Amino acid sequence: MEDQVISSKNPDPVDQKPTNEKPPGVNRYALQCSIVASIVSIIFGYDTGVMSGAMVFIEEDLKTNEVQIEVLTGILNLCALFGSLLAGRTSDIIGRRYTIVLASILFMLGSVLMGWGPNYPVLLTGRCTAGLGVGFALMVAPVYSAEIATASHRGLLASLPHLCISIGILLGYLVNYFFSKLPMHIGWRLMLGIAAIPSLVLALGILKMPESPRWLVLQGRLGEAKKILKLVSNSPEEAEIRFKDIKTAAGIDANCEDEVVKMENKKTHGEGVWKELILRPTPAVRRVLLTALGIHFFQHATGIEAVLLYGPKIFKRAGITAKDKLFLVTIGVGIMKTTFIFIATFLLDKVGRRKLLLTSVGGMVCALTMLGFGLTMAQNSGGKLAWALVLSIVSAYSFVAVFSIGLGPITWVYSSEVFPLKLRAQGASLGVAVNRVMNATVSMSFLSLTRAITTGGAFFMFAGVAAVAWNFFFFLMPETKGKSLEEIEALFQRDGDNKTKGENVTV
Repeated sequence: MEDQVISSKNPDPVDQKPTNEKPPGVNRYALQCSIVASIVSIIFGYDTGVMSGAMVFIEEDLKTNEVQIEVLTGILNLCALFGSLLAGRTSDIIGRRYTIVLASILFMLGSVLMGWGPNYPVLLTGRCTAGLGVGFALMVAPVYSAEIATASHRGLLASLPHLCISIGILLGYLVNYFFSKLPMHIGWRLMLGIAAIPSLVLALGILKMPESPRWLVLQGRLGEAKKILKLVSNSPEEAEIRFKDIKTAAGIDANCEDEVVKMENKKTHGEGVWKELILRPTPAVRRVLLTALGIHFFQHATGIEAVLLYGPKIFKRAGITAKDKLFLVTIGVGIMKTTFIFIATFLLDKVGRRKLLLTSVGGMVCALTMLGFGLTMAQNSGGKLAWALVLSIVSAYSFVAVFSIGLGPITWVYSSEVFPLKLRAQGASLGVAVNRVMNATVSMSFLSLTRAITTGGAFFMFAGVAAVAWNFFFFLMPETKGKSLEEIEALFQRDGDNKTKGENVTV
């Protein structure tokens, strides 16, 4: 399926991409736009990384128990669930750019509350507020990057938000190490509060970036969209081809040259999308939805959040007791994650999504099995087996590495590109909602799970889930590398769907 030629779906010559030319380099302006939009992901990643260390001091300073810590870490993702569901419709109404501004403001308010944090309820309120910002950010940043990018470099640009999450996590781990030397009641508050500064900078900086040209076309603002496409494309000819493709997908005559088009009888702000997405989806949309929600489900059901959030506790059970050494080992997790996601950004458009994903998940099965074995032996020996400690650390690093080169970034790239134009924002928000539910499930239950089946047993369970994920991806996910957003829908069509062009959900 992934190698099929879909020229029959696009008979118009303007829809065809040249095959006899070497793909041009990435457009610098499009890259700059994606980097700025992805800064919001650095802030989210920082919050994730810094909380792994801050919780050690919060537990001691505010006299909280393990259940309260689980709630504190997981509540961010539950609130992100509501944020992501609101984000799709919000970005359809006010645009992708202003939705990123809104996410930044929510992050800033949440960081201020957490930095103040005189007691547990205020701290929890700050986490909830930041969680709403997370939901908005995780939905809109990949969509904005995908809609700005050309087909040949969409994998690179759409994976930038996840790369930035990893950079943020690493920064959080580093801050944990250095701020841990401050007085306890000051250290963890500074860890959480300083995220307000980059949030404010981003809210102001994103206003200088252009709006998504695809969103502008949906509003009938063709003149503005064409100007932006000329800036983010590598040639006027490429901009014209993209412009005609987008107009066709939006239900506008491809040869229309008007500056502004009144979208009569068109639902340009996301009205009716849930009906076409969930209540009455076409067979193709149903396959897209299953695939997009499935990859978001397995991204966290395979246990990555357990290592990222509870790394210090995991390594402590493996035999490391000194706090500074715990934070140093956890910094290694951040370095592995950032390094391999950086590598993945260059492989996505060369190797392809499907091959990279299957290789990644296969490696995760092996790494998680070794991690489960190492932790089981370390705990049974009371942390006295040096080889078991080394095996646990190496396996944890390996797990993070293979996750980060495939399943981590591909989840966001794939789910931002497979939905048809009209359904993209709210379809992506539904994927983020599933992602946050699974993240919250793991982060709010991991400590309880380890008490029930041991830490090693929890990672054996994650290995089993990863094996199921490999089969899901193998049978259900077509390759999307190099195809325009307007072409990808054809990959999910079947001959028996009895679909005509007039029934296309993008019209």
